[in-house]
Amino acid sequence: METDVNPVDQFQQERFSRVHAYGSDVTFQALSRDWLRESMQRQYVYNFDWMGRPIIQYPQDMVAMQELVWRVRPDLIIETGIAHGGSLVLSASLLALLDMSDAIEAGTTLDPRVSHRKVLGIDIDIRAHNRAAIEAHPMASRIAMIQGSAVAPEVVQQVRDFARGYRRVLVCLDSMHTHDHVLGELDAYAPLVSPGSYCVVFDTFVEDMPPKFFADRPWDVGNNPKTAVHQWLSGHDEFEIDTEMEQRLQVTVAPHGFLRRKEG
Repeated sequence: METDVNPVDQFQQERFSRVHAYGSDVTFQALSRDWLRESMQRQYVYNFDWMGRPIIQYPQDMVAMQELVWRVRPDLIIETGIAHGGSLVLSASLLALLDMSDAIEAGTTLDPRVSHRKVLGIDIDIRAHNRAAIEAHPMASRIAMIQGSAVAPEVVQQVRDFARGYRRVLVCLDSMHTHDHVLGELDAYAPLVSPGSYCVVFDTFVEDMPPKFFADRPWDVGNNPKTAVHQWLSGHDEFEIDTEMEQRLQVTVAPHGFLRRKEG
């Protein structure tokens, strides 16, 4: 007996059921954590570029950012942590695709050098060679940078001033990964996130690694972005953890780090 099943709905339902099953698949979850741990030991995360700039992210998390940007359609992305600039270029290129999509839908001509959408990066030390490469990149017109500690009051004020007038804001926190620093970043920048948009807190996975895994860094089990997220969320019920995203990815540096601001 034939049934009228919409193939798009069927595909989405199959995906939903599969991803939901991952949430209780302890074997798959353990394998994913093991692979993350082993790949981190081998510095796998340093192997990739985005449009010619090194990007210190897993491919899975790059795909996740693409999905969030398309879903949210932000006009401003705020990022703490710049390093080589690959993440800024990734965000800028995704905003450029939004501009192209908008122009096609509106039937207008797109000037690729002009956009109201911007990426704002903050870093305590923007090295001269990285700044020069970012400023020379084809995506540079969509990128602005501020040098200074992301939790310094004067930097926070600069960011808030920059964000005025933007309608849809998405935030990514990926600088110093200690509990207190991330807690300060959440206090400073999560309030700028628009309803329905996200604050993505990277490197929450530190809490799930063995103690002293990052022996040369100040963060560790009990002192990391995930502990900061859990403390911060206890007083901010306007945000919720998007567990569906991390279940889909499995291999991600941001478990419990995809924070969605509720609508309304």
